[in-house]
Amino acid sequence: MAITPRALIRNIGISAHIDSGKTTLSERILFYTGKIHAIHEVKGKDGVGATMDSMDLEREKGITIQSAATYCEWSGHNINLIDTPGHVDFTIEVERSLRVLDGAILVLCGVAGVQSQSITVDRQMRRYKVPRLAFVNKCDRAGADPLRVCEALRELLQHNAVMIQHPIGLEANHKGLVDLITREAYYFDGEKGETVRKDKVPADLADVVESQRQKLCEALADLDDNIAAAFLEGQEVTPEMIYPALRKATIDRKITPVCLGSAYKNKGVQPLLDNVIRYLPSPEDISDYEALDRDKNEEKVHLRPDPKDPLVALAFKLQDGQFGQLTYCRIYQGTLKKGEFIVNSATQKKVKVPRLVQMHADQMHEIEEAYAGDIVALFGIDCSSGDTFTDGSVNYTMTSMFVPDAVVTLAVEPAKKEGSNNFSKALNRFAKEDPTFRVSRDEESSQTIIGGMGELHLEVYIERIRREYKVDVIVGQPQVAYREAISQRAEFEYTHKKQTGGSGQYAKIGGYIEPTEEVEGEPRKDYEFVDDTVGGVIPKEFMKSCDKGFTEAVQKGPQIGMPVVGMRIVINDGNTHPVDSKDIAFQTAAKFAFRECFPKAKPIILEPIMKVEVEGPEEFSGTILGGINRRRGMIQGNTSAYGQAKITALVPLKDMFGYSNDLRSQTQGKAEFSMEFSKYAQVPRNIQEELIKEAEAKKKVLAGAR
Repeated sequence: MAITPRALIRNIGISAHIDSGKTTLSERILFYTGKIHAIHEVKGKDGVGATMDSMDLEREKGITIQSAATYCEWSGHNINLIDTPGHVDFTIEVERSLRVLDGAILVLCGVAGVQSQSITVDRQMRRYKVPRLAFVNKCDRAGADPLRVCEALRELLQHNAVMIQHPIGLEANHKGLVDLITREAYYFDGEKGETVRKDKVPADLADVVESQRQKLCEALADLDDNIAAAFLEGQEVTPEMIYPALRKATIDRKITPVCLGSAYKNKGVQPLLDNVIRYLPSPEDISDYEALDRDKNEEKVHLRPDPKDPLVALAFKLQDGQFGQLTYCRIYQGTLKKGEFIVNSATQKKVKVPRLVQMHADQMHEIEEAYAGDIVALFGIDCSSGDTFTDGSVNYTMTSMFVPDAVVTLAVEPAKKEGSNNFSKALNRFAKEDPTFRVSRDEESSQTIIGGMGELHLEVYIERIRREYKVDVIVGQPQVAYREAISQRAEFEYTHKKQTGGSGQYAKIGGYIEPTEEVEGEPRKDYEFVDDTVGGVIPKEFMKSCDKGFTEAVQKGPQIGMPVVGMRIVINDGNTHPVDSKDIAFQTAAKFAFRECFPKAKPIILEPIMKVEVEGPEEFSGTILGGINRRRGMIQGNTSAYGQAKITALVPLKDMFGYSNDLRSQTQGKAEFSMEFSKYAQVPRNIQEELIKEAEAKKKVLAGAR
């Protein structure tokens, strides 16, 4: 693999709300860059399916389940491209992709505009400081209006969004676009739009093009002194002035350039690729790649995309395929060579790189070496998602990615005993690949519990166990991942004494528990331990024992056996014995102090609340609203445009099970919905009492079975 100048590399992702056309756009990009020689549709009649949807399940369902990586070339630049899922159940795929990308294309439907998952994806891009272009897709659809979508970007997502293109016709008359910077019209001729023809701006669009160009220049004048000076002096703002100013503003995330087209109708994709090269950053343009130096108390270190520096690479995705485990890596600095030894910072194990490959969806292309800025895959390396690899000369670790908690659980077991081995292998593999897929064992019922981001998330994994491991699975009813919490402060004082002939146990602790505060824009701390003692009444080593005891106690709350969250524990008093005080004594004291104190703090039960967005014909809006109200939903918004209603609501997850079938039957299959986790909220008192009764009944049944 010949070394490419780092300035000629673009690492980009394609992200959007479900069904906005991400995979269709990826397919066109691969076709126009010569990576593939025929276009296949997501739900095409040829039965082949889109290139980036390589799983059978993806092709059957017509959705992207796993992020897929590929690479291509455009205008002398290397583009590493990752197509990510739109469905919120597979949000970790978006999360880990954005963690390693330098730029992104935010795809928006020209009709629906900014949708619920668009907001989620945008929040993820902000979390990892990813510059982006917006691409308003489906401009051929009835009701398409890219200017309205650009305005929604400004209002709903607070982007400084500016149109850099203007449509030539919309809906059935969508013929091409005008580049506002060069004032050139682009048409896409040929059977697949492969021939780009430039022409003059149509006379009927001349005035609106000048008006839109003026808005673009005004936005840049606020950020660039040269353009501001030209503006004040009444001079022409040339493309040569706009390009560098717009590139810098995009990389600094001060502007979001908005492109448009119709991927399905093969319009607007080649100019989008030009703009990816022109405005999105290369690895050299990113100055805040950070690692933690473990030899210097995790001091922050800034990495440089220099192939000559010590190797630092992040394993951001694992995938078990027909040839074994593939480990996708982003190289942040240094050079990675086939046959060399690298060190896993998490385990300090030295491993040899047996094979190094570039991925094209599910195809592997062998390479000998890769450099800073590249995205490659290692074959035959055992590690976990999020591990950092170095050449051993430095002891760095990359900061971890955000992993949301599971909100739905299912009890699962193999239908036949002979399938147990493969069943365990499948669960271990999926838990290793996907940090949001959780596997645990209920010790009381001896059931295997799997947890995930939603019903579809778990349904896909159960189907994969059946197909890939040939194991039939018995599945229990979906269970909500409730949490327990407290609503007020309560004090505790507990003395643990145990005397059994030899040395005994003694520990005394005093303090209080209280709810943690909510800080705007930050998640509430689930658990906080505070040492408020003075004079060393409890030595530090025993304070760690107290922390350990409380940490263990909050894993299973006294009400329904769910984890306790949002609680601060403060110890301000205590006592020790010179002989009998020991680690186990203070752990035990902490556990019993928690059990005694918890009921005094007015305990409550929290349930996950989902943000639900339903879209369907206006004629069914009353039916949809009624259905949401019956499910304890709180309506947040209700808008209509072009005969389509969009309703957003907050609904408890418990009441969303089975909603898909109900919505289909209520709207003749014409409405669709998406949902994502929003927050935890207190359940009503009557439901709390029911949950506690159910938990007590379950305990009695299990006790009787023993």
